[in-house]
Order: sequence, then C-alpha cells, then structure tokens
Amino acid sequence: MNPSDRPLGRPEPWPAPGKLNLFLHVVGQRADGYHLLQTAFQFIDLCDELRFWARPPGVIERASDLPGVPAEDDLCVRAARALAALAPSLPGVAIEVAKRLPMQAGIGGGSSDAATVLVALNELWGLRLPDDELAALGLALGADVPVFVHGTAAWAEGIGERLTPLDLPEPVFLLVRPDATVSTAEVFKAPELTRDSPAITIRSFLLTGGRNDCEPVVRRRFPAVAQALDWLDQFAPARLTGTGSCVYAAMPDEGQARAALADLPARWTGYVVRGLNRSPLAARRRLEQAGAGPRR
Repeated sequence: MNPSDRPLGRPEPWPAPGKLNLFLHVVGQRADGYHLLQTAFQFIDLCDELRFWARPPGVIERASDLPGVPAEDDLCVRAARALAALAPSLPGVAIEVAKRLPMQAGIGGGSSDAATVLVALNELWGLRLPDDELAALGLALGADVPVFVHGTAAWAEGIGERLTPLDLPEPVFLLVRPDATVSTAEVFKAPELTRDSPAITIRSFLLTGGRNDCEPVVRRRFPAVAQALDWLDQFAPARLTGTGSCVYAAMPDEGQARAALADLPARWTGYVVRGLNRSPLAARRRLEQAGAGPRR
C-alpha cells in the first residue's frame, strides 16, 4: 500500500474467520440443480485479515493480489459493489486482504471475506443495514456467506441459508491441508454422491454427530485427502470439512494437538485452531461502533 493511503475507520484489521462443517448431509436436490443440505457450522480462530482504504467516490478496487482470481470475480469486490448499489454518493474503497485461510479448502475463506466486507462497509459507510439484509445480499454471492454475516455457530438447512443458532463445545482442532485442491462443483456433480440422506434433527446431530456425505467422493477422487484423513484418524476421529480439501479432528487438548502436528508429513500444512461459537467479526464491529462512527 501507499504510505499516504488513509484507512476507513479504525486502523485495526477486520477478521474473516474460517469455519468447519461438523457434519454435512445431502438430503435432496432442487429443480435448479442446487443441493439441499443439513449441516452445522462452527467458526475457528484462524482468520484472514481485511483492511479498507479510502478511494474517490465510485472507485471500488482490490488492493492485494489473489492468485488465480481476477478482480472482477473476487467475492470481496463483488460484495462491496452489491452494497454500494444500495446507496448513492458513497466514498470509494480499496480492499486489502491478508490471506491466512487456505483457498479451496472447505473452510469458507472466500465467503468469509465477502461477509466481512459487507459487515465492515455497512459500518464504515454508515448504512446501518440489519444483518438479515446483509445476509440476503451475501446469499447471492455464496450459500455460506449468511452464516459469516450473522456470526453465530449454526445449524443450517436449505442450500445452507436457513440458520438456527447453536451453542456447541469449543474444542481444540487439528486442521490439516493436504497437497490437493478440491473442486466443489466436481464433488456435487459426482454421480456417486449420496443425495437422499434422511433428514435428521438437531438433537440427533448432538447425540450422534452425523457424517459428511461428500467424504466418500473426495476420498475416491483425491488420494491425498484420503491419506490425510487416514493419518489424522490415528490421533482422533477425522472428518472432511465441506467438500474439502481440509480435514480436521477434535483433540483432547492443545498439547496433544501440537504433539500430533509435530509429526505432520512435510508435504502438508497443519494448524492448531480453536472452535468458536461467536465470530471475532462481531467484536471488531463493536469496536468500530464504539469509536468515532463512520468516516467518509
């Protein structure tokens, strides 16, 4: 960034946390091809960090590179433009993203970044839209965006947009990113994907834990993910998050998680993370609200 750039709002970065799917059942498919799901989302304390810089009115741009993603396709840019379309004469913005979350890994990095843009610019531009309206804007960008906007661990149904808040244990997880990139579209197009799992209740999930219907497909098509699941399973029950490629296991404590991490094969990347029922984005929003208010 240019040293003369002026930040919008307070200088502290805005977090965009990752998420885990604690289970994922595919219970049907709509006529338009979208799959109907049941899942439980929980945030993790591994986050991207976003900063917002002042630009002339009408200018919305990306201030950091995202390899393989043109600016016009970047969910952050699209989220900012969707919000700007609701009000005239808003100041411009440059969006800087420091990536910590691995891409195409099933932990929601792009969706979370887009949600943070919506929440942050809603404050910084003084729009004061309720979260339900922001979530509706976000749903057009991706089915996972609403849960990040609302910022509460949740039971999700439909295509992932019908949310019921959950209060879950907040364990230490060992999260592993194997040397693989998984295409969500490929997984959901797979003919062998289970698409008729019986619907379950929240109580049933809390008692049995459910499973991930995408895991057998990913195991078969992406051997590196299968290897990571098998490796992690020796320490604690391992599971795929979303459509992958990240896998995770709830560990007894941080010490055991770090001991296992020390044995991680060098070709993979591992993280010791904590499950969160409340997104750190909410705390950052309160910090902004406690400050001087919107800066234009």
